[in-house]
Amino acid sequence: MKKGLLSLALVLASVAVVQAKGSKDPELMTINGKAVTLGEFEYLYHKNNSQQLAPQTIDEYLDMFVTYKQKVADAESEGIDNTEAFKNEFDGYRRELAEPYLRNKEMEDSIIRAVYSHMQEDVDVSHIMLASKGPGIDAEAQKHTLDSIRTAILNGADFAALARQYSIDRAARKNGGRMGFIPVGRLPYTFEDAAYNTKAGEISPVVETPFGFHIVKVNARRPARGQVLAQHILKLTQGLSEEDAAKKKAEIDSIGALLAAGADFEEIAKKESEAPGSQRNGGRLNWFGAGQMVPEFEEAAFSLQNGEVSAPFKTSYGYHIVKRLDWKPVDSFETMEPMIKNVIQRDERGQMPRKRKIAELRRKFKAGVNAANLALVKNEIVKNGGLDSALIEKYIVSEMEVASMGKQKILLSEVVSEIGAPLAGTPERQAAQFEERVNLSLDNAVTEAERQDLAVNNADYRNLLNEYRDGMLLFEVSDRKVWTKAKQDKEGLENYFRTHRDKYKWEKPKFKSYVVFATSDSIMQLAKGYLESTDIPGDSLATDLRKKFGKDVKIEKVIAAQGENNITDYLGFGAEKPEAKGKWAWYFPYRGKILNAPEEAADVRGAVTGDYQGELEEAWVAGLKQKFPAKINKKTLKKAK
Repeated sequence: MKKGLLSLALVLASVAVVQAKGSKDPELMTINGKAVTLGEFEYLYHKNNSQQLAPQTIDEYLDMFVTYKQKVADAESEGIDNTEAFKNEFDGYRRELAEPYLRNKEMEDSIIRAVYSHMQEDVDVSHIMLASKGPGIDAEAQKHTLDSIRTAILNGADFAALARQYSIDRAARKNGGRMGFIPVGRLPYTFEDAAYNTKAGEISPVVETPFGFHIVKVNARRPARGQVLAQHILKLTQGLSEEDAAKKKAEIDSIGALLAAGADFEEIAKKESEAPGSQRNGGRLNWFGAGQMVPEFEEAAFSLQNGEVSAPFKTSYGYHIVKRLDWKPVDSFETMEPMIKNVIQRDERGQMPRKRKIAELRRKFKAGVNAANLALVKNEIVKNGGLDSALIEKYIVSEMEVASMGKQKILLSEVVSEIGAPLAGTPERQAAQFEERVNLSLDNAVTEAERQDLAVNNADYRNLLNEYRDGMLLFEVSDRKVWTKAKQDKEGLENYFRTHRDKYKWEKPKFKSYVVFATSDSIMQLAKGYLESTDIPGDSLATDLRKKFGKDVKIEKVIAAQGENNITDYLGFGAEKPEAKGKWAWYFPYRGKILNAPEEAADVRGAVTGDYQGELEEAWVAGLKQKFPAKINKKTLKKAK
């Protein structure tokens, strides 16, 4: 058996008890010996009716459902469900559908609610940051230093002065660590939590983010300002001399005078603004809230009334004029929830509900690490100087248990076989990484066990999973039996056309021809002479001409009524020749003729193919009723809701 994080056989065995308990969902029918439950039927019946303008009765839907299941049975009889392509695609869907069930919903909801509560208040903060990682960095010493700085500030030392002296945030040299009002969801969550959990005038304990260690001082708190929609005009001054900056000031003052006299803000912004992101849109910005713009810009925008235009003002970027278009309070929780979910997926909060769920699943499936054996392995890795090839060779055949789930063991050999690339770092670090791999194996085992459990005991998941599986099979078998078969069966299409010729009529004649295009008049004459002197089958024309004339000739098959195409109007219906343009300005018809009605299936390929597919479908369904008769439990059907 192939070794992995946990063999599928092991997973199935681990949920055998759950499966043995079975479901109380009554059996509605059997098709090809396979039971279909009432719950699955009701699920699809109600889902189908929710998508229909005219809902069907249960009896009306039953026939369609039976045919659907018979097609699935036909796909299974052909082994489609056993192909590697199907298994891989279905397993991907199976894992994706299970994801919402592999997170602790209560914790996730709590995190989302906490973020939304932050949105109800604006917090003005300062911070001091020290490095926590990097060459030569002693994290514990750094944390201790920052804690000492915090103590000094609490005892009266100046926060801004210490920020300028110690903080690795480059902006601290100018702003003394002052960040102003911070935007919710834009900073690491530990930083944001520290800010929102600290009272105004107080300093947080030391917190760590991916950027380093921080202490956060809360300068002020206020009810959230909401969001504003605005346009602006900018004259950039960054990097300019005082003289050039003064010219920009004069320009913005002139623009302000024009706007005060009634000039159109949008037009002026398009012509004069130097803001690269908004200039083309007439200076229009996206909705923004506290902490998303530099303080001067934010203050100007929020202090205006809707429709009001500011006087020119200066920021670190240059000179601005702002027009406020609209304002709104913080959006409702229902509106913000999807955005908040996306925000928390970008940091540790996104993994917290899953970690909590995995801890629950370890208890549910009685799973855990064999601490004693794991310690032996870790000690051996350290003493050996790391997990080298010799140690891997020893472990790859080891039957030592390093973890277990119920009565099922996860062996040392299974974990090592999945490691792949050599571990890196010091021997101690490699030992720690190996422990992480063991825990990952165990976590994968319990999540797979839960997926199997869900498929048995969770009706919503089970029905959705069955729907995906059957839908995949239905698509593949329908493509084989009807869609692609009809397109590729040229003889069948032609026979169908001849038998049903009277169905296919045109309102007016059409010109049917090959049109041969050339890159010059001389090549066109050569191609015309060549075709007149030989008889080439239509299927070979393009290949033959390419061999003879290379890229100087191309051929297209056309069929069009008068008025549908300028070239065919000229070639077939005597209209004036269109003006010659481009590379393929020279052309002539080959085997052209006027048809009052289609003469072969290719002349009405789309319609014939669709009708032929319908005939194949009818014949297929009729055969399925004989091949896979449905045995329906009438008493159970009466229970359908």
